[in-house]
Amino acid sequence: MTHTTPETHADWQRLASQLHLETRAWIGQRHTDAQDGARLTTLNPATGEVLAEVVACDAPEADAAVRHARRAFEAGHWSRRPPAERKRTLLRLADLMAHHRHELALLDTLDMGKPITSALGDLDGAIGCIRYQAETIDKLYGEIAPTGEEHLGLVLREPLGVVAAIVPWNFPMMMTAWKIAPALAAGNSVILKPSEKSPLSALRLAALVAEAGVPDGVFQVLPGYGHTVGQALALSMDVDCLAFTGSTQVGKQLMQCAGRSNLKKVYLECGGKSPNVVFADCRDLDAVAAHAASAIFHNQGEVCIAGSRLLVDNRIRDALVERVVAAAEHMQPGDPLNPATAMGAMVDQAQYDRVMTYIRRGVEEGAHLCAGGQALDGPGLFIPPTIFNDVSADMTIAREEIFGPVLSIMGFDSEDEAIALANDSVYGLAAGLWSQDIDRIMRVTRRLRSGQVYVNNWAGSDMTMPFGGVKQSGNGRDKSYHSLEEYSELKAVWMALNVKA
Repeated sequence: MTHTTPETHADWQRLASQLHLETRAWIGQRHTDAQDGARLTTLNPATGEVLAEVVACDAPEADAAVRHARRAFEAGHWSRRPPAERKRTLLRLADLMAHHRHELALLDTLDMGKPITSALGDLDGAIGCIRYQAETIDKLYGEIAPTGEEHLGLVLREPLGVVAAIVPWNFPMMMTAWKIAPALAAGNSVILKPSEKSPLSALRLAALVAEAGVPDGVFQVLPGYGHTVGQALALSMDVDCLAFTGSTQVGKQLMQCAGRSNLKKVYLECGGKSPNVVFADCRDLDAVAAHAASAIFHNQGEVCIAGSRLLVDNRIRDALVERVVAAAEHMQPGDPLNPATAMGAMVDQAQYDRVMTYIRRGVEEGAHLCAGGQALDGPGLFIPPTIFNDVSADMTIAREEIFGPVLSIMGFDSEDEAIALANDSVYGLAAGLWSQDIDRIMRVTRRLRSGQVYVNNWAGSDMTMPFGGVKQSGNGRDKSYHSLEEYSELKAVWMALNVKA
């Protein structure tokens, strides 16, 4: 594939026609088919065309991968490699990903329908994550406990062993990096199970990991379904940790699998129904509207932290709703390969149907449809930005995660009412807060039950900030050095000194 920089719609179409698609699993250190020959079909949701028939792994492939991973871990070629050497290898991986940036981004665009500009941004985030965790691992120190002169207490941090990372389809490369970067940096063997809806970039990544110099068996990729190969990994007695991003329902099932097997550690980043709270003293309604639209319509609304509930002080609600509707007009879906496209296609027919069902439910339950609501004609699974006003807290669209471009707007009359509405959810992944009153900002921020709060912005962050949720949005944290804590184990060593008979 050429490495010239694509700039136009035609450039990306030409690159897409030149792609070689790897469709086999990566087990041990080689590409392989499933034992039973099973395959799954991955489609381009923007056209409905078949992209590839990908290997569908099951329990035999999971068992083989776990054996390779355990053997590699015990051999110590990676797990006991000095942190500075693991750093150098992961930095080589980041460089390789940067060299193949256009190819990896294009695979995600074709596979799940996101705009190519978004996919490129995701790739940059993934590369940055690999580099951050690589640079962090040789700068974390152990501890010496405060003891008397007769003893020495050491607190060591060691890798867990075999980590199974199960990642979603909405941000294939970025979510993969968030899981595998700290797990590999800490010295673990990692088995990656990409979503069956977007496996192509993970299969390409496997070859790059090997080229970077990661030893045999330390990184493997098993495409397939959650209820087959995913469940086999979750029930394995020799997997030490499950790292998962996806739905709350599946997260609960994985915790049950851990209990039924070996009590493996389970770190979950699950669903969300994030509130975006706007007080009347916010400075710039046009800026708020632009952020609010992006918060829900970016990536077609297929975002775990999507700001799907816009809570607005009733004194400014009409003015803000008008501006959000206008902002949505500039985010209409189109061909994901066109760099000018703001929204792409829904990932597959099932997700498309799910979103349209929720839109119909919103209308039936009496919410006021302000924009969108009708699927677009023609090939491809395109749904325009859809906005409901006058939504009440008991409506289905206000309570359940839709995972699509559907915004629910609710009004409030007081700070306490706003906080109650924001916290009235089983989820607690993200929240937004718009105000110029620093006292209010500090009060409300502390009262919001959420893993992260964005003040006068939406989704602002970088790799130094931990990411994760509370309540049924999960546990554990991605990003930052805190994620390394989740892929390592503490060992306490108590040494007796000056022992006398």
